[in-house]
Amino acid sequence: MINMKSTKCFLMLFSILFTVSIQAQKLSRLEKKIIDRVDENYNYSIQLLERVVNINSGTLNLDGVKKVGDVFAKEFEAIGFNTTWFNMPKEVGRSGHLFSELNKGKVKGKKLLLIGHLDTVFESDSPFQEFKKEGDMVYGPGVSDMKGGNVIIYAALRSLYEVGALKNTQIIVAFTGDEERVGNPISISRKDLVDAAKRSDIALGFEGASGLNYATVARRSSGSWVLKTTGKRSHSSGIFSKNAGAGAIFEMSRILNTFYNELPEKNLTFNPATIVAGTTVNFNGKTSKGTTFGKSNIIPQATVVYGDIRCLTNEQIENTMNKMKSIVNNNHLPLTDASIEFHLKYPPMKPTPGNYEVLKVLEDVSQAMGQGKVEAFDPGKRGAGDISFVAEYVDGLDGLGTIGSGAHSPRERMDLTHFKVLTKRAAILIYRLINKKEE
Repeated sequence: MINMKSTKCFLMLFSILFTVSIQAQKLSRLEKKIIDRVDENYNYSIQLLERVVNINSGTLNLDGVKKVGDVFAKEFEAIGFNTTWFNMPKEVGRSGHLFSELNKGKVKGKKLLLIGHLDTVFESDSPFQEFKKEGDMVYGPGVSDMKGGNVIIYAALRSLYEVGALKNTQIIVAFTGDEERVGNPISISRKDLVDAAKRSDIALGFEGASGLNYATVARRSSGSWVLKTTGKRSHSSGIFSKNAGAGAIFEMSRILNTFYNELPEKNLTFNPATIVAGTTVNFNGKTSKGTTFGKSNIIPQATVVYGDIRCLTNEQIENTMNKMKSIVNNNHLPLTDASIEFHLKYPPMKPTPGNYEVLKVLEDVSQAMGQGKVEAFDPGKRGAGDISFVAEYVDGLDGLGTIGSGAHSPRERMDLTHFKVLTKRAAILIYRLINKKEE
């Protein structure tokens, strides 16, 4: 008697194995060689990661950022790239950027811009300074955000170089030195990155991956706002009276409460992060520190609120700022006043058809490697990134770096079990893009 249940299970298993086999066949012979090189270079890649993680490169440690750049410069030069260090003017207050470029022969496919950054949030006085390995997990400042992503870029390109797959290509690798605290003015600190984008077709960002089956086709903007309110200083016994009014804190509360009730919409966040209020206040936006003086029997006459705003499109930014201004400027409480100003830093990377085309190439690579589909990650769950500065000029994809957790905390870690797969996937993606012709 035939066991139908066993037969069904066998057919299902055979179907899965057959599908995986067909997918694996989609990798060309050269692509398989590329993957083999990633495996052979794996130990060196992890050693390189340890070297750069153990060099402090907090954004404000200008020398440390440059030292990490020097390490990567030597590695890229060894695989045929020409490197340039772009110093920032003193007034920008940031270290420079490392650009490594390969431009060989007549370009036959897409011109690529690969983006990483050298700096971390951990300054030289941070107690979190050293690389540490525990089983399949590595810990250290920037191990995931994003020195691990930088190493993936290098390791992928090295594998391509070693099998002779970088002929007739233009690839620019841009490692900025101030992604975590971008230098001002942005017109200077991001000029070199924008110039590189204008000579490219596609930008790939190697910030941390959100799992093997997601990539980023859109990132929200990042900016800040400063809200100030004023009231009439008077004895607290007279608050709400015709001559004393409501005071600065109630006016600030009115505005924030209205923001909370009227502004929320998809892909928009606005966070009042710091409030200083009282009779006299002082606040330094650069250091995010403030002082205040006040007494319970005095009606407060000033508040300062410092917050952040993130949007998916320029239209959403404009509409939200107009709504916030209207709330601030209208319906003041008695004898109070208010003002708000905005400081926009990172522009948005909106989802475009071109970005989804690049995602499709990545998904084809993932399927060929037996890793399954790759979907667009929810932009509401990602912060801003350098790729946003070039989104206006090129198609792009981000989130191609390491898989880890604890970014920006003393428990920042990166999972080694996915490092090879992510590097292989990046290498094959780059290979297919630099050989992709206009359709």
